[in-house]
Amino acid sequence: MTMLSKSIIANHALAAEGKLKIDWVEAHMPVLNRIRATFEKEQPFKGLRVAISLHLEAKTAYLAKVVQAGGAEVVITGSNPLSTQDDVCAALVQDGITVFAKYNPDPKEYKDLMIKTLETRPDLIIDDGGDLVTILHAERQDLLSQVRGGAEETTTGILRLKSLERDGKLQFPMVAVNDAYCKHLFDNRYGTGQSVFDGINRTTNLVVAGKTVVVSGYGWCGKGVAMRAKGLGANVVVTEIDAIKAVEAYMDGFAVMPMAEAAKVGDYFVTVTGNKDVIRGVHFENMKDGAILSNAGHFDVEVNIPELQALSVSRRTVRKNIEEFQLKDGRKMYLLAEGRLVNLAAGDGHPAEIMDMTFALQAMALKYVNENYEKIGKQVVNVPYETDEQVARYKLEALGTSIDTLTDEQKAYLDSWAEH
Repeated sequence: MTMLSKSIIANHALAAEGKLKIDWVEAHMPVLNRIRATFEKEQPFKGLRVAISLHLEAKTAYLAKVVQAGGAEVVITGSNPLSTQDDVCAALVQDGITVFAKYNPDPKEYKDLMIKTLETRPDLIIDDGGDLVTILHAERQDLLSQVRGGAEETTTGILRLKSLERDGKLQFPMVAVNDAYCKHLFDNRYGTGQSVFDGINRTTNLVVAGKTVVVSGYGWCGKGVAMRAKGLGANVVVTEIDAIKAVEAYMDGFAVMPMAEAAKVGDYFVTVTGNKDVIRGVHFENMKDGAILSNAGHFDVEVNIPELQALSVSRRTVRKNIEEFQLKDGRKMYLLAEGRLVNLAAGDGHPAEIMDMTFALQAMALKYVNENYEKIGKQVVNVPYETDEQVARYKLEALGTSIDTLTDEQKAYLDSWAEH
């Protein structure tokens, strides 16, 4: 059976358009290009099958090709129904990668495509949000035995993995790529910050300057969103449940208040918490007419859409990726991208140069877990610092930037406990 007939995608005829997208990001991902050259020589995944569940757009596609260059048979699916790009899927199939993904499938088909990915019996997994790992552990334990381990992309996924580990149910090692310094310092902050407003601005075509942007959650992603909102001229309000992060937001120059208060003043709302019901009925009741609601957390549960629907007398699509909810008193709320990840469902995700570092970490983490899965055991582990730093060094080289190194005397000074 050929990859072309085995894959399930929307339209094979779109391959040429997808190839152009992949070629563009390849030209802007020097770190991943360097790793690809190493993989081509070393073949670290020779004879293995790798299953990938990520937002299936051009940058992800290039990661899949890098893993393939390392000798793997690659099978890929989407991690969000609205972020899959059909032309990219077609291009990957043409390049010999098995693809089970379509843009905007219904919930049953979306899950079925994930299950088909797992039914290829992968040796290694790259996951986003923990969906593949959860299906394996909860529903398809018959497919567990061959899996050596994998790597997880997101905060949400790591929380799910640690819950599995805590309950003693995790059956193979997973590397927490999201917790690597290069991931949360750059991807979560600069990537999310820019791509969220790329998605919002492209979708709404409205000005941000002078308006109030409410950012819910001041983790690394929230910091990036708040920073970019400020840069666009907005007044920024942060809502938090963590006192330390709330103080940090205050000292970074942002107003801090509960969502019940922020609901009254916000023009734009961006949730970045990973939790459910962050914005719900009691908040909708106090929002301004014309409030714009968006989410940048992994699942579409941060804005409680059923409660918004229950308060509304009408619901209609007024522009691509914008739904208008008219409340009983005439006020209108606008929900972007069905409450899914606004930067991917209504945009192209993080910039290529940002994902260059993140996907370099994914590729190297996959190599690490493959080489050490027996030693690691059934637990969630961090990316080794040496790997994290190596990615940063590759990035500096690509930028033409060099840094200092310690002299032997300086090393001895730092290592000494004696009086300095």
